[in-house]
Amino acid sequence: VQLQASGGGLVQPGGSLRLSCAASGFTLDYYAIGWFRQAPGKEREAVSLISSSDGSTYYADSVKGRFTISRDNAKNTVYLQMNSLKPEDTAVYYCATANGPETAMIGVRTGGYGMDYWGKGAQVTVSS
Repeated sequence: VQLQASGGGLVQPGGSLRLSCAASGFTLDYYAIGWFRQAPGKEREAVSLISSSDGSTYYADSVKGRFTISRDNAKNTVYLQMNSLKPEDTAVYYCATANGPETAMIGVRTGGYGMDYWGKGAQVTVSS
């Protein structure tokens, strides 16, 4: 069972990146998937989440209108499209699974507490 986040990198302010979270060893279909980030010296925070059932989404206020989460169950992958990136978006980004709506809700409120599986992080650096 493995989650792998990829697509991070260095981008100038205003630029875009797309993160991917690919699963192996299990199927993402039945899980809500969240993206979390942790900047140096800060606590981990929830960025976005997509449900397993109806595709409903959550976005942190700081990324609303700029980030878009989506899932492709056929590819067993979840994406986070990040546009209009700002220096304050610089962080290590992680994807994680939640096996139910309650777990997802707790994870969003607590920066990921209780999420089931975690991928290794992807560094995103926004700098000129």
